[in-house]
Amino acid sequence: MSRAIPTTTNRDLPDRGRYLCFVAYPIVFVQYRGWGPGISGLAFVGIGVGTVLAIACEPLIRRLINSYPKEPETGKSLPEAMGSIMTIGAVLTCVGQLVFSWTSLPVTIHWAVPIAMGVPFGAGNTLSFIYGANYITGAYGVYAASAMAGNAVMRSFVGGTLPLVGPAMYAALTPQWAGTLLGLLEVCLIPIPIVFHRYGAKIRARSPVIRQMREDQARNERRKTTTLSKAQQKVETENVRGPVGTEDAEKALHAQPRDNTSHRSTPISKEEAGP
Repeated sequence: MSRAIPTTTNRDLPDRGRYLCFVAYPIVFVQYRGWGPGISGLAFVGIGVGTVLAIACEPLIRRLINSYPKEPETGKSLPEAMGSIMTIGAVLTCVGQLVFSWTSLPVTIHWAVPIAMGVPFGAGNTLSFIYGANYITGAYGVYAASAMAGNAVMRSFVGGTLPLVGPAMYAALTPQWAGTLLGLLEVCLIPIPIVFHRYGAKIRARSPVIRQMREDQARNERRKTTTLSKAQQKVETENVRGPVGTEDAEKALHAQPRDNTSHRSTPISKEEAGP
């Protein structure tokens, strides 16, 4: 099994907190604050705003990523450059989760405060999701589609099972303590992107899948170089032999025997033509 597989799992970790946080919103705003089913959906506006802000900051983030060392073969930034952005996302997710938990109740706290905490939470999850996917794509290369498919399966499984236990957890612990527990778990996960940022190259070097990928790429490059070299030699040979071949063709054309019947200049007499 590849030792780089934890990058796929790491990308799912913020999603687990996000799914459980989504469960907290109707509990807090419908059951405790008395909002109706329709108006309670507006409580997710903060998460939406955070997502849009994270996407809008992409040019600045891309500039930061491009400042990291490049791969000599491709000229692109190393996958570990994504680790710094994932670290920022992990911190924002924790801040949003913890402050939301502490301000969601009692109801005397204005409703805008917990909704506003959805901004860093949504931004952090978006950064972790997008640049976690970029890390996987850059690390696995030609096998990126398989790695992303495995990630999608894991994420779908987590997203389909954890929300089932969310209401029971919030009912047993109350929204404040349940959210605090999730926030502390997310704090414990912050070192994961830091590790991949600092030691990701060594981790990838120990992956059998990535080693095989690099060997395949090197083999394909050698094959491509050999093919181009042969094609260039063939073109050079044809350029050298081209005029000689044309001259020989002209000589052969002039040396062909002529048809005396078709090219005869004197008329044919009756004796020659026969009866």
